[in-house]
Amino acid sequence: MNNLNADVVVIGGGMGGVAAALAALRAGRRVILTEQYEWLGGQLTSQAVPMDEHTWVEQFGVTASYRELREGIRGYYRENYPLTAQARAERHLNPGAGLVSRLCAEPRVAVAVIDAMLAPYIGSSKLTIMRGVAPISAEVDDTIVTAVLVRDIVSQAETRLSAPYILDATELGDLLPLTGAEYVTGTESRGDTGEPSAPEHAAPDNVQAFSWCFVVDHQDGIDNTIEKPRDYDYWSAYQPEFWGAPIVSLTAPHPRTLEIVTRAFTPTIDDDPFERIADQRAGGGDDELWIFRRILSKKMFEAGHLESDVVMVNWPMIDYLDGNLIDSDDADAHLDASRQLSLSMFYWLQTEAPRPDGGKGWPGLRLRGDVTGTSDGLAQAPYIRESRRIVSEYRVVEGDLSIAVRGHGRPATFPDTVGVGMYRIDLHPSTGGDNYIDVASAPFEIPLGALIPVRLDNLLPAGKNVGTTHITNGAFRLHPVEWNIGESAGWLAAFCLDREVDPRTVRNTPQLLEEFQTLLTRHGVELHWPDVTGY
Repeated sequence: MNNLNADVVVIGGGMGGVAAALAALRAGRRVILTEQYEWLGGQLTSQAVPMDEHTWVEQFGVTASYRELREGIRGYYRENYPLTAQARAERHLNPGAGLVSRLCAEPRVAVAVIDAMLAPYIGSSKLTIMRGVAPISAEVDDTIVTAVLVRDIVSQAETRLSAPYILDATELGDLLPLTGAEYVTGTESRGDTGEPSAPEHAAPDNVQAFSWCFVVDHQDGIDNTIEKPRDYDYWSAYQPEFWGAPIVSLTAPHPRTLEIVTRAFTPTIDDDPFERIADQRAGGGDDELWIFRRILSKKMFEAGHLESDVVMVNWPMIDYLDGNLIDSDDADAHLDASRQLSLSMFYWLQTEAPRPDGGKGWPGLRLRGDVTGTSDGLAQAPYIRESRRIVSEYRVVEGDLSIAVRGHGRPATFPDTVGVGMYRIDLHPSTGGDNYIDVASAPFEIPLGALIPVRLDNLLPAGKNVGTTHITNGAFRLHPVEWNIGESAGWLAAFCLDREVDPRTVRNTPQLLEEFQTLLTRHGVELHWPDVTGY
């Protein structure tokens, strides 16, 4: 067995994992970063989901390194793509002009920028990246995780990774059970959390749906219809009781009102990509699904560059509700079924979706596996919304964030803040049969206490596995917050190594906490919000 060691081991190369590794590296530490899939970047890349962000993202409310990533993506397009003069002049260039985000772009471009951000540390031998591996076990000595064993998914070769600090940046919090960390899954009870949106009884298997996303374009006059998916008959008839129609359709509940709404889907739409700006405060932007998560707008580029717009599909209609991936013996079956749901949705769009001319189906739709980096056209990985969550020194609950509960939308503050975030408490339908839960939220600070496990001393969460609840995870799960959590965890590990203290001591020693917060501020991690109001 191969043995590798470093100052910090980061398991999981998603948004939080990349940010954690980058922070520790910039602090001068040696890092091992592992990732199950080919691409680093998680929900932004291998899961193919464009950045989901708050209203003020172009002004404030994200870390400097996250802004570096965003501007790097824009710079990549300016340097390498034939943008129109108008697009090139856009200070806040949005290549897809999608309405979910002010920066909708191809996952492959985000991969290139992330790789470039990390490249100097590979050259200096400070960073070792292991792709195509997953954790299978851990070694623990009392409250210290001493090593993690990872296995190559193809060769089955095993490698033992050791470091003074181990960060769990996996999508599902995979290290928590392997290390014996105390953790929670699914819904907590209202009596436990005091949350008005929580159910009366806890349900560990009741988690938000995951989705297998895909990317499409449209070739007018060409029949690209795929073979009827194996499970099409099942999914085309599948209808949750609160849905108002079969799930494979253009109809679904409105996330904020729960009204049953039928969306438009028009691949031949001739819109002006400069006319509208994404603003989650005003609405979700999903009335026209072709524009909603569009990642390349044909009109942003010189004539002839694109045959059509390129659109990423992450819609309610591909939310998988039939089972849970966490601590489940049936996880592989659920993953396969989710892929069938997504392929069924695509086939329905090709053959049955209503057209403005009264006809049915858009046979010119084409799966773009070249955009997602796969042979079948789906994303490399499923889009995960909810993870295992550590039992932490401080648990963020609905009362900390909800405008209705707090009575105002001014920023939620914590004395141990290590960053900021903002997103509505946005929960997709769940495996337990719950409809959307969507609660107006205040801008919030990220408390260090949510990153400190109650018992283990050197294991840190670096993603969606922080100390939230099922409810508040809905505000913590998106790109900039996950990045900030990972970045703060990476800086914390390096700070603890420098000071020869543990994270718990940092949080509970006023002088050390102040020193750590000063370090974060110096490196561009915003700790407080200006005078803004949530939505």
